Amino acid sequence: MMLGSVFAEGHSNDSLFREADPVHRFNPTYTMRAMRDAFARRGIELHTADVNGDRRVDFELHIEGRPLGESAVPRFLVALENPYLNPLNADAAYFAQFSRVFSWDPRFFALPNVRRIEYGIQFVEADWLPYEQRDIFSCLINANKRFPVSLANDLYVERVEVIRWHEKHAPGDFALYGMGWNKPRQTDGAAGRLKRRVQRLATQLWGHRPFPSWQGELPEKSAVLRRAKFSYCYENVRDLRGYVTEKIFDSMLSGCVPVYRGADDVQDKVPADCFVDRRRFGDTAEVHAHLRAMTPQEYTRQQQAMRDFLGGEGRRRFSAESFASVVADGVVEGLAAR
Repeated sequence: MMLGSVFAEGHSNDSLFREADPVHRFNPTYTMRAMRDAFARRGIELHTADVNGDRRVDFELHIEGRPLGESAVPRFLVALENPYLNPLNADAAYFAQFSRVFSWDPRFFALPNVRRIEYGIQFVEADWLPYEQRDIFSCLINANKRFPVSLANDLYVERVEVIRWHEKHAPGDFALYGMGWNKPRQTDGAAGRLKRRVQRLATQLWGHRPFPSWQGELPEKSAVLRRAKFSYCYENVRDLRGYVTEKIFDSMLSGCVPVYRGADDVQDKVPADCFVDRRRFGDTAEVHAHLRAMTPQEYTRQQQAMRDFLGGEGRRRFSAESFASVVADGVVEGLAAR
């Protein structure tokens, strides 16, 4: 049996393959476990590098771009993270150090060592509530984060605009969930930092709520998405071709109609009748008016479109098992080509 070492930030002692992920909140290790099983079926054993120790390994598998040291064995890279957060995931010179690179980014598909891949999603069968039985009109589930630099296509900022519009104009139609919304937003400059300190003090001393729509953190997104009619599913940036992550799938798999903004080619991956395309509207007010005008019958048709997609092309293309097969087969191919 061949042996591979996996490198992933924050992971050791095979934690990448545990059911409870010590690094990420919403347990994405299902996909990594599917990948480990796919390698095992091909006669390859995978462990984090510390578990392999001094054992002779046949290759390295790096999850996301990271600084590289010396290595005498072939290397492979799975590059999924947004390149604005991990620039190495969009660095052709860096890619050249790997036998194979697995990426969703079409800018690199012409490189001879790059193989196309999609985010691996855990497809869970569930009964969906109809429109009338969903008691949350709309929601947003994300952590309160920001980019360290200003970006023209920043959707962290637009998420806050969505939140603030609802808090002012339609508080009863919106619920916010996720980590960090009990704290004020970080802002640049001395004045911004001072304002945040004052707001933080007010939060601690007098129970000030920086985001009144915030309902708390969640152990599992589906607990809310199963009850919500609509979910605002915004990627971290907009107009990044090919970058469609788990967000829209989390919503669809719970029968909740997504309001999506992100990849400018999303319709090439997810049928247009499966989601509400934010690009069609001038602002959040127009989006909200559209959602309010949707009839239960129209909602049911969108749910059926989602069900058809998830049960067919969606599962074939985006399942964790498909992801695992692409990576395992690509590694086997790369090793055989040496």
